[in-house]
Amino acid sequence: MKQIAATAAAFGLVAALATPVLAQDMSANIKARQGQFRILALNLGVLGGMAKGELTYDAAGAQAAADSIVGVSMVHQPTLFVEGTDDMSVEGTRALPVIWENTDDFAAKWAALGEAAKGMQAAAGTSAEAIGAAMGPLGGACKSCHETYRTP
Repeated sequence: MKQIAATAAAFGLVAALATPVLAQDMSANIKARQGQFRILALNLGVLGGMAKGELTYDAAGAQAAADSIVGVSMVHQPTLFVEGTDDMSVEGTRALPVIWENTDDFAAKWAALGEAAKGMQAAAGTSAEAIGAAMGPLGGACKSCHETYRTP
């Protein structure tokens, strides 16, 4: 009987110690995914500024921004979007729980972002006008996902 109680206590201790680790891991995942979106926003801002004439067009700078967007689009999202890290479960995120109900659609929308990013990558080094034309599909890919999977 003492051994059963000791074993139960040991399992309880392991569970209690593991809980903060799980929360910490989820926090790291949330921070990582928020970081990737900040990188996207920064680079989209550069490209949008060039397309609108608010920033001087610079082929090398535009190409670097587009390359960064493509790089982010290649990040494996399930690693960052761990179930239980939605806005109903934790504070500080705008991810909706529906992400984990529609993982195939969520993945398809992320893949569409990647395709649009490749279009921007092909256009970025050519002209501000080409960036403007590529911005529509890229912005549309962002909007498509945000409308379904992110709180306003």
